[in-house]
Amino acid sequence: MPDLDREKISAYLESLAGSPVRVLALAPLGETVATGAVKGYGYGVPVLVEYDVSGERRKAVLETTSPGPFGHEHRADRAQMLLWDHEAYNRLPLHARSLDVGGFLPDGSLLSLGTVEELFLLVEHVEGRGYIQDLARIQAEGDLSGLDTARADALCDYLAEIHQVKGTDPGLYVRRIRELLGHGECIMGILDSYPPRHGFITPKLLEKIEQRCVAWRWRIKGRTHRLRQVHGDFHPYNILFGEGARFRVLDRSRGEWGDPADDVTSLTGNYLFCSLQRSGRLDGPFETLFRRFWDRYLERTGDREMLTVAAPFYAFRGLVMASPVWYPTLDEGVRRKLFTFIEEVLDAEAFDPARVNGYCGAR
Repeated sequence: MPDLDREKISAYLESLAGSPVRVLALAPLGETVATGAVKGYGYGVPVLVEYDVSGERRKAVLETTSPGPFGHEHRADRAQMLLWDHEAYNRLPLHARSLDVGGFLPDGSLLSLGTVEELFLLVEHVEGRGYIQDLARIQAEGDLSGLDTARADALCDYLAEIHQVKGTDPGLYVRRIRELLGHGECIMGILDSYPPRHGFITPKLLEKIEQRCVAWRWRIKGRTHRLRQVHGDFHPYNILFGEGARFRVLDRSRGEWGDPADDVTSLTGNYLFCSLQRSGRLDGPFETLFRRFWDRYLERTGDREMLTVAAPFYAFRGLVMASPVWYPTLDEGVRRKLFTFIEEVLDAEAFDPARVNGYCGAR
């Protein structure tokens, strides 16, 4: 973190005030006010700024947020908190006003974000066809080409490669397992998005699944040695193929680190989903892809422990695929089999790729 010096903070305050500003003193809050730069003030230490605007003496406190547990590990976490503070402080009577929210540039300059309405991301355009189009063709035609298996192998090898990179902060594994349940985009958020009742799907059924998932969290959250680099949303809509087996990925989600089971269950779960829609069971070309992917991944990584942690990740993906919100026209028979799969997998001690049809109640 660069030093906070008077020239740079003066330029920043002038951009807010629209008038010349002279910084009189800077000091960590609670200490004797000093002149000059505040050295090594770091994150999370509020700094008192005394300054002059057109002859008027003012004071403000510059606050930052420290990296750490409780959802503050990532820069984006801290940005979310400060953006919320800026809006919320000024909506509560008698609360100290937020004057601005901003950021530090690499050279220590300060950039105002206080007038921003929404943030955006500018991303390169990637040419290619979504992998979901391959799966739709396989559904329609019922057979696999050599290119289909080559592409599945390439995706498997990609995951095996990125999952070799180990994370160093055990707390991030605990967080990722916690968020698998509690994040708004994950199990509890998906459950809350279900309508009050949809056919056989009742609040009691959803509550039972949630309780089983909570038990799984306590079973696996201590396996912090499994922390690896992950994509986080590795499904066919986020994979674009170019020529042959060359591909790019999109929309990495929910953190850089997690359990490799997240990625493997996401893609293989979609093979199951496509097969259930096609024939009511895992068979034919999708069974080939499903079994080939699991066999190849386990052979390349040796990570058979994944089979003992996969259940809640499959539950998450199953709840998405069975959702009346995400897939309102899905055949109810397929929806039932997905719920049967979720419950059976959550009840099993370890996932067995050879028993998928049994988990689904498919004959």
